[in-house]
Amino acid sequence: MRETPDGLWLAEWAGGLAAFPALVVMVTDSGKPGLVPVAAVLPEAWFESIPWALMKALLLTEYRRLEVTSMPDPAVGPDEVLVRVKACGICGSDVHGFDGSTGRRVPPLVMGHEAAGIVAAVGWDVTDLAEGDRVTFDSTIYCGQCFYCRRGEVNLCDNREVLGVSPGTYRRHGAFADFVAVPRRIVYRLPDAVRFEQAALIEAVSVAIHGVALISPQASDTAVVVGSGMIGLLAMQAAHLAGCRRIIAIDVDDSRLELAREIGATDWLNSRERSASDAVRQMTEGRGADVVVECVGLPATVRDAIACARKGGRVALVGNLAPTVELPLQDVVTRQVRLQGSCASAGEYPAAIEMLAKGAIQVDPLISAVAPLEEGARWFERLYGRERGLMKVILRP
Repeated sequence: MRETPDGLWLAEWAGGLAAFPALVVMVTDSGKPGLVPVAAVLPEAWFESIPWALMKALLLTEYRRLEVTSMPDPAVGPDEVLVRVKACGICGSDVHGFDGSTGRRVPPLVMGHEAAGIVAAVGWDVTDLAEGDRVTFDSTIYCGQCFYCRRGEVNLCDNREVLGVSPGTYRRHGAFADFVAVPRRIVYRLPDAVRFEQAALIEAVSVAIHGVALISPQASDTAVVVGSGMIGLLAMQAAHLAGCRRIIAIDVDDSRLELAREIGATDWLNSRERSASDAVRQMTEGRGADVVVECVGLPATVRDAIACARKGGRVALVGNLAPTVELPLQDVVTRQVRLQGSCASAGEYPAAIEMLAKGAIQVDPLISAVAPLEEGARWFERLYGRERGLMKVILRP
């Protein structure tokens, strides 16, 4: 215990104040002690006067403006885990939310949901994790009680929140910070074989695995992946692991298509230079692809995805840059093409971790840079400007 200048007693938990600062204080009332969250009893100015009670965070203060600032360490609930963040990836959704265009990153907000780190402390009800454990965590915070959660469809939870997101109805500060507190139910142990920087891509891997699994590829299928960004490149590897013998990558950027070739695409084409559907039919004896994974979410790419599918083919819609697109309904109906939406992931984290640990899915070629959190604003601007050759940037607090 440590007494503050205000006469309060600060509990030293799980490795002391350096590992778990300002979680709870002991207050005396008629000689009877009790534990309460620090933020509930201390004014904000108190944190500013006590350096060890603050953490460093990359804060979106207004659209297109990020600042490294000091914030009180997160309060940790009984069923939560406090994670000292070691690596956090800049997701494409963070970049698109950076300018306010998606409406899902309303400032002020600490973004970041693709992360991994070390357990700094645990809540009272958490008994199977301890300080020092290496972990990662899902980005979807589900309730575990609703109709969909009880069916195992946690990505469709009626009370779903996403880490590092603030759409107006809630605000969940994310992992571009020294610490983040998350529910135990979304936390997963990391094997030693997976580095923290690699683990920052597990969320993206799980999204790719989920999208591919929803369209049930069969052995020897031909798969088309529209979009060779992060999710697309991971979807190509997931499709290969699912048994697809031919993986056709489609993009408008030759450098990304080259990366697709390096990670295992058997064929690739630039849809600015030739018709994607015509080219795919030439490669498939005039039929089209058995399965298609659309990883962009723009009107033109959705049209290409549908056109590339064979009769009776299956299309997973993973990308969602545009809120609405025009659907070629007659083509879908008369060729009996099945369209399948895909949202986040639902239980694929253990499989994603195992695939990374075994080297079945490669993420190192997709990491463009690892940089300190203090350089986050600069890297956001470079990604926002679509700098050629940049893929995944990992920030380290």
